[in-house]
Amino acid sequence: TGEGFVLPGRPSGPPRDAAVLMPVVDRRPDAAILLTRRTETLSTHAGQIAFPGGKVDPADADPVACALREAEEEIGLPPSAVEVLGCLPPFLTGTGFRVFPVLARIEPGYRLALNPAEVADAFEVPLAFLMDAGNHRRGSRVFNGVERSFYEMPFGGHYIWGVTAGIIRILYERMYP
Repeated sequence: TGEGFVLPGRPSGPPRDAAVLMPVVDRRPDAAILLTRRTETLSTHAGQIAFPGGKVDPADADPVACALREAEEEIGLPPSAVEVLGCLPPFLTGTGFRVFPVLARIEPGYRLALNPAEVADAFEVPLAFLMDAGNHRRGSRVFNGVERSFYEMPFGGHYIWGVTAGIIRILYERMYP
């Protein structure tokens, strides 16, 4: 679901901007993507697997600045440890957000300081697993009376789905057209 695609049941009005950091850990030869599991106490998306990120604030110069700020706030990843590689197309969510995915490289050996109010866990998933279409399944659920389909990519004990899996799928489609 890219820019301009309207999901059934999506709130009316212009989408609210958000950004996420997609940190690729430069492990050679087996790179990985760093993901988080949100705490169960959050009011939205509690317990879900996500990239570090959030709403674009007026003080953010652009979505890249937002993604870097949010990564530092949520997992303690300083912007100085991040090499921004570029941005993927915005992802329009069913909840009315336009999410700007910021692809970045980080060195192995990074140190995290998880914000316990927002992040319960951080873990790596091999990029090879995420870039294997055989691991991309389609699922669906009814939300607010509307059936929505999404990608899901279960990995170990983690259930990667929804916006996070959709953004990973966009990366896959860019790398393997």
